[in-house]
Amino acid sequence: MQRLIVLVLPEVEILDLAGPLQVFHEANLQGADYRTLICAPEPRVHSDQGIWLADLAPLPAPEEGDLILVPGCPLAALESGVPGERRTGSPSAPASRVEPAVLAWLAEAAAAGAHFASVCTGAFVLGRAGLLDGRQCTTHWTRLDDLAHRFPAARVLAGRLFVEDGPVLTSAGIASGIDLALALVERRHGPHLTSRVAREMVVYLRRDGAHPQTSVYLDHRAHLHPGVHRVQDWLIAHPEERATLTQLADLAALSPRHLTRVFREATGVTVQDYATRLRLERARSLLQDPHLTIEAVAARCGFETARQLRRLWKEAFGTTPSAARGRVSGETGPPHWKR
Repeated sequence: MQRLIVLVLPEVEILDLAGPLQVFHEANLQGADYRTLICAPEPRVHSDQGIWLADLAPLPAPEEGDLILVPGCPLAALESGVPGERRTGSPSAPASRVEPAVLAWLAEAAAAGAHFASVCTGAFVLGRAGLLDGRQCTTHWTRLDDLAHRFPAARVLAGRLFVEDGPVLTSAGIASGIDLALALVERRHGPHLTSRVAREMVVYLRRDGAHPQTSVYLDHRAHLHPGVHRVQDWLIAHPEERATLTQLADLAALSPRHLTRVFREATGVTVQDYATRLRLERARSLLQDPHLTIEAVAARCGFETARQLRRLWKEAFGTTPSAARGRVSGETGPPHWKR
């Protein structure tokens, strides 16, 4: 179980807070294991949208492995230009209105081995705590210059939904907190669970544009056809089985001909192409086991023969299963789909 600590500061932006919270809530309903604590320096906090949040917990003692989420606030609520106040970051930057105890707690959490995720201007809070020094980061597009000016030791990136650098993830404005939360859920619980969360929330799961790798479990799911989703869910759960088109059509409550048409319209690929991609994705995972032969991998993935696996693998990745097995994890990574 991972402890998720949500740091709520005065004038918090409601969607910055509620969007990621909904993602983690839906993830728990799908079988994830987040223990959420909504914390603040004071038990009551006024949001920028006029809603009061009450019965908030005090800041807990940080622990290794904590995930600390910092939603954004208007910059006027985070910074003060009162002369004589202590200044941090750039010499010309306004002083922090975030309580020193909060900044000290964030620094303590970093020393304890916590991970951090900010939404929108929450990056400024991490910057005040010294957590952006030397790291790549981002924020709302209208505040990128401000972030770079106030924290010259940070490497501010534009045009990104979210940016990860070590234990710190920062996201762009408002709704991008949902993208960040989905990415965190995917990392911990995998793409299959995450795709279910995205569908439940009726959002399209977008990956960071700087990381072009794709996942067949997430691709082809940006539609709302329930019958096609049922077919996709079954194919994901049973990659080793070879169901007939009629059997799949029964799952979708459609005729085989109608399923063929709507599946292509909804996903952009045919049923057969999608099933093949799922089998190849499972093969990529099984090839990491050195005790399995290519023949055994083919059998477990629903291929008729190892020869069929090799042929389809070559068409998809431009290489061979044996060559992919020889890659060193962390150096070149898994093979990528040919475009």
